[in-house]
Amino acid sequence: MQKIVKTIIFLIFLFILSVFFIGLNRDTNYNTANQINKEIPDFKVSYLDKENFFTKNDLRKNNFTLINFWASWCAPCRIEHPILIRLSEEKNMKIVGVNFKDKKEQAKKFLGELGNPYDVSTKDMYGKQSVLFGIYGIPESILIDKELIVIKKFVGPLSVNDLNYIKEIIK
Repeated sequence: MQKIVKTIIFLIFLFILSVFFIGLNRDTNYNTANQINKEIPDFKVSYLDKENFFTKNDLRKNNFTLINFWASWCAPCRIEHPILIRLSEEKNMKIVGVNFKDKKEQAKKFLGELGNPYDVSTKDMYGKQSVLFGIYGIPESILIDKELIVIKKFVGPLSVNDLNYIKEIIK
């Protein structure tokens, strides 16, 4: 009986040790490489100002689209905003803004103060649609082509280097 108890305790200890070992050796860095060159998922988000929905099919008419996930309460979103304003001047690309877990009034105030770079403004009130894109924090942006294939995903605020990269791609 005592031998069985010792064996069970040993097996439990071995199991716990294995779980910790596997957890510690797992790569915890978020990797977006698996999304590149793949079609974006089906999604359905509300317009910021209308009652209708914006879907994947609405993106098919654009040569290039930058989908930008942002919020009024996001400090890095304010940092990247001038870059988005500059990108909004590009003729070969549309920008879709997805307001993430934000209040409509705050989002409108943000865009009123800083300018609205978006050709289409949408909202994802609870973040459920953004998860489909692998969004885990904001700001994040996804550049797609006419076939809705992901060219690049930008994690964090867009930089001047990102601006130049996007301009080069969409020429």
